[in-house]
Formats: sequence, structure tokens, C-alpha cells
Amino acid sequence: MSARIRLARHGCKKRPFYRIVVADSAAPRSGRFIEVVGTYDPNKEPAAIELKDDKIKEWLGKGALPSATVKSILKKAGVSLKDEKAA
Repeated sequence: MSARIRLARHGCKKRPFYRIVVADSAAPRSGRFIEVVGTYDPNKEPAAIELKDDKIKEWLGKGALPSATVKSILKKAGVSLKDEKAA
């Protein structure tokens, strides 16, 4: 099982709200997941980002790979990705 940190879409039509989740890479986009590690709301100005930093660092240390979108969200939030890969 290879874990990915990715977005799971929730919310109404044309009003998306995303959970940042750790899921198996074979699981569907908004399907089964292992753990919720944050939220992302692009409807607010500026976009609201809430993260559980300790859980994200723990999963990165275990080898979970973030998707491209989640990687950019983590970069905006100031979460370092390089230190966890070396650990």
C-alpha cells in the first residue's frame, strides 16, 4: 500500500470544500481514506487552510507522498517537506 496525501472534495455544486486526507493511492478521490490531516476552503478570501502539522510530518516520515496540489498548499502554509524525507 502506498499512501498519498491528497484532497477529498466535499461541499455543494460550485461551492467546493476540501479535506486534506491520507489515503491509499488506489482509493477513489472522495472515497475511503486513512486519516484527515487538514482542510482547504478556496471560497474564502484569502483561501482558508487548516493543517495538523504534526500528523502531516508523521505521514511524510512514513513515506506518504503529497499530490501536486497538496504540495503547493503545504508550501503556502509554510510546512517544510525536505526535512521529513531525510528522516
